[in-house]
Amino acid sequence: MKNKLVIVGTGHVGSTVINTALSLNLFSEIVTIDKKKNKAKGEALDVSHSTPFEYNPNTRVYSGGYEECADANVIIISAGPSIMPDDKADRLILAERNVPVMKDVMSSISKYTKDAVIIIITNPLDVMVYYAENFFGYPKNKVFGTGTSLDSARFRRIIANKYDVDPKSVQGYMLGEHGNSAFPAWSRLNIAGVHSDDLDKYFTSKEPLDREKIASEVVQVAYDVLNLKGWTDSGIAMAACRLAKAVVLNERSVLPVSTTLEGEYGLTDVALSIPCIITNEGVERRVPVPLSEDEVEKLKKSAESIKKTINSVNLGK
Repeated sequence: MKNKLVIVGTGHVGSTVINTALSLNLFSEIVTIDKKKNKAKGEALDVSHSTPFEYNPNTRVYSGGYEECADANVIIISAGPSIMPDDKADRLILAERNVPVMKDVMSSISKYTKDAVIIIITNPLDVMVYYAENFFGYPKNKVFGTGTSLDSARFRRIIANKYDVDPKSVQGYMLGEHGNSAFPAWSRLNIAGVHSDDLDKYFTSKEPLDREKIASEVVQVAYDVLNLKGWTDSGIAMAACRLAKAVVLNERSVLPVSTTLEGEYGLTDVALSIPCIITNEGVERRVPVPLSEDEVEKLKKSAESIKKTINSVNLGK
């Protein structure tokens, strides 16, 4: 079976996506596209030299144009500038920069396919997802963003470190914006079925669970990575490839991704992250899991923040 992945944008994130995708042993072809054609070609050529080594699949890795999207199964978009250490996340400025980028990318993809599942990484993530889903005639279920998949992984890693367990044993989500207004859904967090209210009773920790401290740490740790190394790539590349795997294998995994809400929690005309069932058709359906009143209020505040940016770049309805 031919599984073909197209990666649009080969900067720090895109180049890491290529290597991560190769390591999953899922794709027979990986294609790179970038407005800097030599960069796309160089990344593909470099990665192709890793395929003769043991444990790497003999995947065909090459660069090309948007015509390569015609028979793609999955397209990952990481094109456009990212937040730099000195920017400290001015979402409006980043949106103004990347709306033209997303317009060019989605218009180009749509010329060749409306069948591939598109996974968006480009920031500000939720604004870009809203734009891509609602302005290009692409099937909405086939477009979604990595959303709070990475935020949730950070959350689970921090909880796992606190209680000295495998993070894969931690079940929990960050919801809302992929950004500063993301929040932990404490009412849904558990380790091996033990609810967050009872974690200190069953697991060893140096200090009691401080919810506000951990919520702040999850948001801050993104800036820690950014300021320490200059960019973030490993975590988000894995998040995108994890979602690509769920699509290619039709896993029906329930994962927090960004998509335009249609009445869930009373919200419409905004894209943000809630748990969704991911299949080979993209988002089969959103799952509005029960949340506390406080969490619903935080979700609505996050939606208001995202909508403000959507309206500021004239994308609001």
